[in-house]
Amino acid sequence: MYRRILAALALAGLLAACGSQAAAPLPTAAPAAPQPTAAPAAPAGARTLTLMAHDSFSVSEDVLKAFEQQNNVKVEVLKSGDAGQALNKATLSAGSPLADVFFGVDNTFLTRALKAGIFEPYNAAALASIPAEYKLDPSNSLVPIDYGYVSVNYDKAYLAQNKLAPPATLEDLAKPEWKGKLVVENAATSSPGLAFMLATIGHFGASGSYTWLDYWKALRANDVLVVDGWSDAYNTQFSGSSGKGPRPLVVSYASSPPAEVFFSEGKLTDAPTGVMAGGSFLQVEFAGILKGTKNRDLAEKLIDFMLGKRFQEDMPLQMFVYPVVPGSALPDLFTKFAAVPAEPVRVAPEQIDQNREQWVDAWTKTVLR
Repeated sequence: MYRRILAALALAGLLAACGSQAAAPLPTAAPAAPQPTAAPAAPAGARTLTLMAHDSFSVSEDVLKAFEQQNNVKVEVLKSGDAGQALNKATLSAGSPLADVFFGVDNTFLTRALKAGIFEPYNAAALASIPAEYKLDPSNSLVPIDYGYVSVNYDKAYLAQNKLAPPATLEDLAKPEWKGKLVVENAATSSPGLAFMLATIGHFGASGSYTWLDYWKALRANDVLVVDGWSDAYNTQFSGSSGKGPRPLVVSYASSPPAEVFFSEGKLTDAPTGVMAGGSFLQVEFAGILKGTKNRDLAEKLIDFMLGKRFQEDMPLQMFVYPVVPGSALPDLFTKFAAVPAEPVRVAPEQIDQNREQWVDAWTKTVLR
């Protein structure tokens, strides 16, 4: 889930995957090694632990410092592009890892990450309390850290001015009243675009009298607009407060409304956007210990810390995602404005891994050609 130029840069990182571009096929040659985020020198005698993550990773300085002080360690955060790029770099460095811990694999690339064989299993104690719906790797090589939802957002003011009731289902988006009003991201170039495509596959299915491709034909006939990425969709084409475009419906996140209020710096007391009740896709983000780490003990402690109360409760206003550990308190902005879809769409990671390329190719031929 959720992935920032103020609002733009903030919302672009909603989830981790939350604003991350969809991964390209694994390259055949290793790119130049990414550089760690600049940080103060470690205390005398402190060891260094490197956390590799996508560019949208964020944690409060005092929260990370608490872990460092508790363990006499200096954490270097190695931001390595979007989630797909970061996974590619970690895979290419197998056997000589660039980091000790990796954060940012989501369920759309979970099976690919596990097949790469670059993670060491770790049965973290906190896993016992985490709901089964988030524990998608039985080997515990990748443990769930957060989750979120890719959802259709709507501009409340536009709908009110035009006396339109919010759409409630995916089927609604193909109705005449929403002709020319929806903007989505390209499934081949955008993480939310891919997730929304998967939501339609999970909802309509790939066989029968009306399939997900039939649905996309209906959206195309209803003048859906496809753009390359979330930033263009939300900040340029969407008519909501962060965007000045003509379209009142956009594929974004269930946590976009609280992000709008948060980054308004007090100008907004209510969310200007709402979240469509149906058709949301559940995204879960994972962390894992990279095989070959020389700091296995500290890597385990960092995973434990990320599943601890302080880190879990810090995430919502840092990355606009939800904590996976039950009992973690949510900030008021989330309880007031973030949506938790009652029945989010799920597609098994194995099914995604087996069909991703052919699905994206079919989507491209149906929607863009």
